[in-house]
Amino acid sequence: MSDFYQHHVFFCCNQRAPGERVCCNDQGASRVRAYAKDRVKALGLAGEGKVRINQAGCMDRCEQGPCIVVYPQGVWYHYVDEDDVDEIIDEHLRHGRIVERLRLP
Repeated sequence: MSDFYQHHVFFCCNQRAPGERVCCNDQGASRVRAYAKDRVKALGLAGEGKVRINQAGCMDRCEQGPCIVVYPQGVWYHYVDEDDVDEIIDEHLRHGRIVERLRLP
């Protein structure tokens, strides 16, 4: 394997000042990222050659809902809650199937 991780997942956890543009952290991004990190660990998917969950600053797609991007595929997703993230983990990270209903164009 040439990549250090099979999947590297970045959660936008940007926090803007009150009154500025919408931001992912106002929609629970940090909470959901922590959940995803714990879930990936619990499933035995975390670590070298496997999955890494990271937080990122603004990825400039906040208006489309809280978002993540999965590399190396470069697939962007939006999510509403932990159930959506569970689906991304189960389908994309475990089975390699893109979750079209959550995919950002």
